[in-house]
Amino acid sequence: MPEQPDQGLARHQRLTRSSLFRETYDAGEKQVGRLMVLYVRRGEGAALRLGVVASRKVGNAVARARARRLLRESYRRQRHRLHGEVDVILVARAALLAAEWPTVMGDLEALLKRAGLV
Repeated sequence: MPEQPDQGLARHQRLTRSSLFRETYDAGEKQVGRLMVLYVRRGEGAALRLGVVASRKVGNAVARARARRLLRESYRRQRHRLHGEVDVILVARAALLAAEWPTVMGDLEALLKRAGLV
């Protein structure tokens, strides 16, 4: 059986500090999809890390947690295809929770292509 690339998402592969989120938001690169919004920060200090956000507009705490899990998993499955030193933030939109899994993956892939990461 061929060896699969590491698809885990360890702590050092995630954005954890609010200052890193702020820098990524301020970088100005934003792609808007039907189910999510993608923010990208390129340059010094970027290391293919992920931040996930689901605001109260998405729903109650259970719905927000599910939205974050969906975004994390879709990114995790695409991460091995990405290139470049970038930090990525995915922001859930309310439509994410009603979408089928292939639609979620398709929306993320389209955003990544538009951002030039794939």
